[in-house]
Amino acid sequence: MDDKPFERSEIYVGRDYGGASYDIDADTIAKFIAGTGDDNPWYRDRSPLGGPVAPALILHSAVYRTLEWYLPNIYGNLHARQEWDLFAPVMVGERLATRSVIVDRYTKRDREYLVNEVVVTNAAGRVVSRSRTHQSFLFPEQTRKGSFAVDKSREKSAARTFNVGERGGEAIEIPMRQITEEQCMAFSGPVRNYHNDKQKAIELGFPEIVVQGMLSVCLVAELLTRRFGLGFLYGGRMDLRLVNVVWGNDVTGPRGCILSRREEGRRSRAEVEVWCEKADGTKTIVGSASALEL
Repeated sequence: MDDKPFERSEIYVGRDYGGASYDIDADTIAKFIAGTGDDNPWYRDRSPLGGPVAPALILHSAVYRTLEWYLPNIYGNLHARQEWDLFAPVMVGERLATRSVIVDRYTKRDREYLVNEVVVTNAAGRVVSRSRTHQSFLFPEQTRKGSFAVDKSREKSAARTFNVGERGGEAIEIPMRQITEEQCMAFSGPVRNYHNDKQKAIELGFPEIVVQGMLSVCLVAELLTRRFGLGFLYGGRMDLRLVNVVWGNDVTGPRGCILSRREEGRRSRAEVEVWCEKADGTKTIVGSASALEL
């Protein structure tokens, strides 16, 4: 079956953008640590599985390997939602392969959304993870260059206030950290773009470096890995909405509350409310996650 009903440049549900292979070696781990600040000793030394195990989201930005799947109007585009399913740990030294395909396209208020699913497999062909990245784009008629598409005042509006962490449960957290410009470059470089360069950010409609949304997603994964260990790497899930921008040099961190537990075979699965917030309490991610308790 071919794609003859569609033009070569058309972006449609089912369009396959191929994939790539990645060697998960010590340099890959070092780059991840430099970009996220997540220096779990499991990544460098022995883990419960023997040798070093890779971070759950070691291929966090494989979806952005190519931006051919983006809509033409990239002014003011934002990462809006992230889903992730983990099926098996990845050991340092493994080679992984990815496959990327558009699985949904929808509109919501003044934006159009594309959903890109990336499936990751190991050398044996086993699926180790699946992610769905929802990227939002302004309609061309909404673009007003000369003004910011999103500015820092937006997060102070009532519409951007989120009540989380109010349902009780077992609280979990890790220390907040400042997302420096050097860290932005380590995570989103080496090419200069609006995630690591202020001038590039201004050109795309933002007043300051827009910290890549996937970095905050990685912070949530760090929180869950530290709390649940292998129970997150085997069968962990996240469904996160990115609701406010983290700007360069902001101080931020992930939080969570275990709300309930349910049986899953011989194990129990913990259901967790998760979020990221800035030092002033502004919520930047809100969502849900779960992990097995091993």
